[in-house]
Amino acid sequence: MSRKIPEAIRLLVAQRAGYYCEYCKIHVSESFWSFQVDHIISRKHGGKTELKNLAWTCFPCNNGKGTDIGTMLLPDKTFIRLFNPREDDWNAHFEMEDGVIYANTLVGEATIKVLKLNEVDRILERRALS
Repeated sequence: MSRKIPEAIRLLVAQRAGYYCEYCKIHVSESFWSFQVDHIISRKHGGKTELKNLAWTCFPCNNGKGTDIGTMLLPDKTFIRLFNPREDDWNAHFEMEDGVIYANTLVGEATIKVLKLNEVDRILERRALS
C-alpha cells in the first residue's frame, strides 16, 4: 500500500487551512520550508489517511510532532494530548504576542513543547513576518 498522500487530498487539506500551518499559523508563502500533510493521529497509532485526520503543516511543526500524540508535563508527569486542528479551536489553546506563542491550556502547553513552537529562530521568523 502506498504511503504517499494523493495530490487531490493534499490540495483539499491546504485549501481548508487557507495555506496556513494549522499549528504555528505561518503562511506557506512566508515559509522557507515546504509544507506537508500531517496525520493528526499518526498511522503508527491507528490514524487513517482521511480528511478528518489530516492537517496542513510547515516542515518544522511536522518534524517536531513526528508520530507523537501527546507528552508528559512535569512536575506531575501527567500525559496531555496534543492540539487537534480538526477538533480544537486554536484561539482557545493559544495566543500569540510579538512572535511568541503562549499556552492558554495544558493542551497548548504540551503542543508548544513537542512542536518546539517557541525556539528562538521560530520566534524571530514570526516577528520578522508580522
